[in-house]
Amino acid sequence: MTTAVASTAPPSRALTWLRPLGALAQLAALGFAGTAVFTVLLTLMATGIGLTPALGLGLPILVGFVYALWLTGWLEYARVDGLYGWGLPSLSPRSSGRPGFGGWLRTVWLQFTDGRMWRGMAHAAISTVLGLIALSLSGLLASGFALIFAPLYAEQTVTVASTWISVPREGAVVAGVLLVLVPAALLVGITLLHGILAKAILVPSREAQLVEAARTAGVQREGAVRAGELERTRIERDLHDGVQPRLVSVGMTLGLAQQKIDDDPDAAKELLAEAHTSTKAAITELRQLARGIHASVLDDRGLDAALSALAARSHVPVSLDVRVDQRCSRTAEAAVYFAIAESLTNAAKHSRAGECRVVVRHRDDHTLWARVEDNGVGGARVIPGGGLDGIINRITAAGGTTRLDSPAGGPTALEVSVPCAS
Repeated sequence: MTTAVASTAPPSRALTWLRPLGALAQLAALGFAGTAVFTVLLTLMATGIGLTPALGLGLPILVGFVYALWLTGWLEYARVDGLYGWGLPSLSPRSSGRPGFGGWLRTVWLQFTDGRMWRGMAHAAISTVLGLIALSLSGLLASGFALIFAPLYAEQTVTVASTWISVPREGAVVAGVLLVLVPAALLVGITLLHGILAKAILVPSREAQLVEAARTAGVQREGAVRAGELERTRIERDLHDGVQPRLVSVGMTLGLAQQKIDDDPDAAKELLAEAHTSTKAAITELRQLARGIHASVLDDRGLDAALSALAARSHVPVSLDVRVDQRCSRTAEAAVYFAIAESLTNAAKHSRAGECRVVVRHRDDHTLWARVEDNGVGGARVIPGGGLDGIINRITAAGGTTRLDSPAGGPTALEVSVPCAS
């Protein structure tokens, strides 16, 4: 067996020089753009707070302010990661996972209190200040070059641009050299400081990473336990309410047929035929129950084929759109499959839907995403022990996220996203 070892070559010398220049250029741009952005943010905040007492007119502005903060933080994470290549996880919008207006308000609050967003905002503010300083130093640097060549065109004294300092013609070259070296050194220091602050503010520490990994593992473990409990309860309920009474009925019918087989053969034949029909129905229910525990076609032919078979069995017409160019882990595919299966079951039982649409995609961020939408009456709610609760716990156990949108009157849409390597 040959083991491949990944090489970690040091960055090229050109990249080592270009990165500080890129940081300096970005800081200079932030000196202009950052000032405008923070002016807009402060205006939104002040306007929203000022208009809120007037019948709550400022509340939509404050909501816009929260998501403007998120967008600014997202851009800052993307900028720093593109500059230094540290592999920072992108800033993701928060979600309470709860339906309705109350769930939306909680989502906005979670977004406002997101620590990563505020770290991105803090770094953007610091970078804007550094950018303004860099612009001022760049102006002094340009003035220094102008002073160096001042003896070629000046007569007596030279005034440094953007200042009131006048330099005699004889000392212009020395002053120009100093005015080049000092701002240049300060600009190098600013670029180094930018990198140090970016790593300190945006890159999570090892301890923070371990704490987050432990928290995520705890949430997934809790979801897996809860999903297992709900699945066991569902199996017990289906056996008790469906297959078990049918098998008891088959046994009683066979007993009656045995009593009548000598005295009334025709009646016994009818009872045997009835028992045979009930037995086939019980076998069908057992197959459906086994399919609900594990879909073998999912392992054999993949998610696309499994969903096609699922759509064909659905009591509600299903429009299926699956674009998955590669296989994901068994856990991820099973979680998405059962989420879609339960959603179609709920649509047939409760929503009075006339049709359903299922869309599945393998996204560039290596996640398996699915959306199930029906045109039913809406009003779906997450009830402990219910089908939606089972979906959420199963997806959480796979390390994914769930989003439910089901206003009264419909439509109902459920979105799930699971890491392919879960």
